[in-house]
Amino acid sequence: MREIRDRIVFTVARHDGYWAVEQDGDFSDHSIDKEEAKAAANKRARAAQDKGQPCLVRVSGEHGFFATA
Repeated sequence: MREIRDRIVFTVARHDGYWAVEQDGDFSDHSIDKEEAKAAANKRARAAQDKGQPCLVRVSGEHGFFATA
């Protein structure tokens, strides 16, 4: 049976008046522009995938998902 590793979840959400990327409670890549924060989250996800780590990017407010602030 194959071992399934936990995936890293990057969440784009509002934080301190900016859009930011959240991972395990830590916020980074703050931006006024939501699209810039999404691009930063995708860049982090690609880097994680290149290292063999499964990951997911979620965006607050899209597809019915809302992060708690």
